[in-house]
Formats: sequence, C-alpha cells, structure tokens
Amino acid sequence: MTDSIDDNDRKMLDLLRQNGRLTNQELADLIGLSASQCSRKRIALEQAGLILGYHAQLSPEADGTPVMGVVEVRLLNHTPESTELFHAFVRQADSIRDVFKLTGDYDYLLKVAVADLAELSRLIQQLAGLRNSVSHLRTSVVLERLKESGVVIASRVS
Repeated sequence: MTDSIDDNDRKMLDLLRQNGRLTNQELADLIGLSASQCSRKRIALEQAGLILGYHAQLSPEADGTPVMGVVEVRLLNHTPESTELFHAFVRQADSIRDVFKLTGDYDYLLKVAVADLAELSRLIQQLAGLRNSVSHLRTSVVLERLKESGVVIASRVS
C-alpha cells in the first residue's frame, strides 16, 4: 500500500496525526476532496495498517503520571530466555509507555510515566532486578515536554 499512497493520502495522514477527531467532511474541506472520497481513503488506510488507531493524548496531570522519564537499557546477553524475560516485563508494566529497540550502546529505550519519583525508583529497581537479563540502566527525568507524537505542546506562561 505504501507504493500507492498519493499526496491526498499523505495530507490526510498528517492531518489525522495532528487531530484524530477530524470528521470526513472536515478532512474533505482541508484536502479538497468530497466527504465520500475521504471516507473511502481513510478506510483504505486503516485496512492497510497505515492508521493504527485513534487515541486521546492526555496531559500527564489528567493521567495521574506527571513524572516522565526515559530509561536506556542494556541487556546482559541476548539469549531467547533473557530477551523474553525483559519483553514480558515491559509488556505488563503499565508505567512503561513506549519501548524502542535500538542500535548503539544500549539495546532499548523506554519512555516511562509515573506518579512520582518514588514510583520511578521502584520501576528502576524492578528493571535492575530482572535476573540474568538487564546489565545496565541509564535514567533521565524529563523536565519539559516540547513536542510529542509529532505535535508541538502548547507552552504554559508562568
């Protein structure tokens, strides 16, 4: 399907990334197509797996997780058992929001969101305690979110 994406599809994907609540009529007005054409295109993009879902982006305060961090993880080894132990942990840990497998010095990058620093400390201890799986962690606390999921976050005036 990616070979058959046209300029209108790209415009639609970009607009939906910014606002997944746009109606077919609103998309049609912004792109310059009919609402029925937009509906067909949106359905085709969904069926092709190019639109994975529609989500509400909550503020950390609304979500009850105002502390965000990133954790770089280096595995001790890459045996199937070690890797599966780590994968099972990240799948079940609600505070781990995103997981990326990397090249370079670390094997994974985790984006985490927690209620407070004590919860972040517990999460780091749990990760470090994954026996025969994790060899090194490096954690950073996010001070300010400027842009997320391709969308600039409105700055607050103090």
